Formats: sequence, C-alpha cells, structure tokens
Amino acid sequence: MDRIAGRFSRVEPRLRTARLVLGLLSDLPRKNCWTIAEWAGEASPHGMQHLLCRAVWDADAVRDDVREYVVEHLHDEAAAVLVVDETGDVKKGTDTVGVQRQYTGTAGRIENSQVAVYLVYAGERGHAAVDRELYIPRSWTSDPDRCRAAGLGEDTVFATKPELARTMIERFLDAGHHVGWATGDEVYGGNPKLRTALEEHGIGYVLAVACSAELPTSAGKFRADAPAKKVPKRAWQKLSAGRGAKGQRFYDWAVIDLTETAPGRHQLLIRRNRTTGELAYYRCHSTTPASLATLVKVAGSRWRVEETFQTEKGLAGLDEHQVRRYPSWARWVTLAMLAHAFLAVVRADEHTHRPTPDDLIPLSCNEICRLFITLVVRPVRDAAHRLAWSDWRRRHQARSRTSHYRRQAASQT
Repeated sequence: MDRIAGRFSRVEPRLRTARLVLGLLSDLPRKNCWTIAEWAGEASPHGMQHLLCRAVWDADAVRDDVREYVVEHLHDEAAAVLVVDETGDVKKGTDTVGVQRQYTGTAGRIENSQVAVYLVYAGERGHAAVDRELYIPRSWTSDPDRCRAAGLGEDTVFATKPELARTMIERFLDAGHHVGWATGDEVYGGNPKLRTALEEHGIGYVLAVACSAELPTSAGKFRADAPAKKVPKRAWQKLSAGRGAKGQRFYDWAVIDLTETAPGRHQLLIRRNRTTGELAYYRCHSTTPASLATLVKVAGSRWRVEETFQTEKGLAGLDEHQVRRYPSWARWVTLAMLAHAFLAVVRADEHTHRPTPDDLIPLSCNEICRLFITLVVRPVRDAAHRLAWSDWRRRHQARSRTSHYRRQAASQT
C-alpha cells in the first residue's frame, strides 16, 4: 500500500483503500461494498461506495503503480511475454457500463454481459495483470447520453478488442519497459493492425489464428489448415507447452515458413493434440531466428492469462463488483489487480529466497492467501457490530421495498 499511498490527498480514502484491498483478500464468500464494509468494521457501506464513486483519486495512476510493482518484482528480461485476453462478467439489466448481449467465454455463450480486455505480464517468476480496458460496444458509443450517464468521457469512441490490446501494449512500452514476445488468441491473431504494430515495435509474437486464416507461402496464399495436411511425419516434434495442474502439457508441433514482405521471420506454428489429433494454428513473427522450442514456449504462455483470471476472480473478487458507472468499475478492478499482484509477488519471492523442501509442493497464490487471511487480515467483530449490520440491512431493505411498491403503484394508475 505504501506504493500507492501518494495517490490519495486525504488520509480517509487512503486508509479506506487499504481496508478494501484487505477485504478483497479476505475469505468472504461474496465481496462487494456491503460485505467488505461490514467485515472491515464500518457502520454502513456508504464509505466504501464513496471511495469507488466520488472520492478524489486517479485509478489510472494506481494502475500504473500496479504495473511498475509487477514488472519490478517479476522482471524477466529473457523470457517475459505480454499476454492479451478478454474476460466477461454476466450482468442483469442494461444500465451497467458496457453491458449488452454478447459472447463471453465465462459463460461460454451469448449473454447479457460486460467484457474487459487485460494485459498480463508473464515471466519465469510469475504472472499478473498490468493493465485493463473496458470494451464499450457500438450500442453504447452511438448513444452519448447513455455514455454520459455511465461516467464515460465525452470523447469515448468505439474501439475493438485488438485496438484496446494495442493501446495497453503501447502504454507498457511508453513507460520504458520492453519484452521480446506477445501472445493472444484468435481475436488478436486475426487482426493485421495489431500484428503490424507489434512488428513496428520490434516485438515478436505467437498469435493464434483460425483454420480459415489466409497465409502467404512460397506457393501462394492458402488457408492455415491447407499446408498442415502436407507436413511430413518427421517434421512433428513432441514438446511441452508448459506445466499445468496435472503435469507437463505435451503436444506435437510443426512449423512452416511464410513469405511476408515485412522485415523479420514469419512462420505458421501448428499444434496437434496427441490424443484427439485436433489442430491449432499460430501466426508467428520474430525479429531474429527463433527455435521451435522458443515459439512453443511463447504459445504456452497464453495459459498464464487463464490462471491470472482464475486467481483474480477466485481470490481477489475481480468479477464481484456491484457497480454501474465506469469510474467505479475502473477503481474496483484496479484494486483487485493490486491485490492479486501482491499474492503473485509474495509467491515469486518465496520461491526465490526459500527453496521448497522435497516433501512439499511450492507455495501457491491460494495457499499464500489462506495464510495471509489466517495470520494477518481476519478481524474479530463483536456481537453488537453484527447485530447493528443486521438492523442496517433490514432497514435498507424496508426502504427499498417501500420505494418499489410506490413505483409499482404509480405505474398502474
């Protein structure tokens, strides 16, 4: 918290932010302004709501502090990869910023949801999100009044997910940092402008593409799945895409050179499932020749973003916010990123400075969070505090019920 303390001009929001971050790391079954305020010993949720809605502090400046904190502690000059991906939160209604019916991988189908794109810094020591951008659909950007009501700026324009990814990558580079590689799924691999931007910045990439993507070869343009059928058996190599929950993730891999006019080496990387035979395709670029093992390692880094989302949502309440306006969303997810970054850094430092005995598995973020809750952040509240919150909830519910009945009666007259 010392790193972001200077972002708050008054002591009250600074202290309340510390309590909110601790609440995000707590073992509460549901994390929002109400539950965290009660857990933290406050008399009502108004203070937490004020912190997210109206208090004076810059969420983007804190986001930059989170990025610097992650890069400083997880710095990996040789193997760091920037991973871009989006995640969605299913929402009800139409007033929450950015919500519309759209596909979200969280639900695996089209749902009324809010989608955000994240940038994850992944190295050998660990991985954590360093940036975020909310995806604002055209149905919102074409309605200035709706945007204004949700706290979006007057200059808000529609941006695709790859455009948001490019903005975050360039912001990372503008801050003076450098990585050799970037990776992402088909949403990003199929976007030529993002690929060109990475090439211009001298960043290699291994980006997934659809089987129908057209690629230039020495024999002309072909779909990605066409040359895969002609790869000789001897060209396939069994390599691991990295360690998973059940051990090394082994696949068969092959690579084919492409003929691009742009500088650098362009290749098609093909992954084959050793059990089902299912194929996946990656468009690759490197400023200097890269081995197949290197390309496979970068491709495998994409799973780090899934691990990041799982931990941020499971331990730090990333998706549990109950806010509607953009400023509140930006503040909540930034503080959730900070909470997760803390766990990732502690894990990295423990692995570096305290080697794990042979009869134990290395400390995970889940176990660190459990120890942190037990030893540091679990407060003990007396019965009077619990009863006072019960009265507050019931009083609020009574007011809400009365207001609802009045609106219902007025609509029927």
